[in-house]
Amino acid sequence: MDSKASARWEGGLKDGQGNVATESGALDASYSFKQRFEGAPGTTPEELIGAAHASCFSMALSMILGEKGFTADAIDTNARVTLSQSADGFDIPSIHLDVVASVSGADDAAFQEAAETAKANCPVSKVLNADITMDATLKG
Repeated sequence: MDSKASARWEGGLKDGQGNVATESGALDASYSFKQRFEGAPGTTPEELIGAAHASCFSMALSMILGEKGFTADAIDTNARVTLSQSADGFDIPSIHLDVVASVSGADDAAFQEAAETAKANCPVSKVLNADITMDATLKG
């Protein structure tokens, strides 16, 4: 299975702008230096990575819980993607997942084990070369 997305950039780094889109049409957004580094409206590559990671993790957690006989009522995942500058340029050294889930019948130990397994094994986690940390909370 292949998924496709595209990006177009026009102009210089600081004065240029781009557009990123998915083949499905679910995403069609602008991006620029001002959006990435100055907080202007629009998206950033890091925001898109965060969205991909949060959604992939949530689906993986749902699958792993299902394998343990549980069905999630809700899984809410927020991803904080850190962009930093080093001697070699910019990199993404870390991503932190904040997860809050309601899972009928699950105890915290089973939930934590499922969350750790999802963090380590969702396809987006596997492709990222970053330190991925997580806080996972099971709502009672």
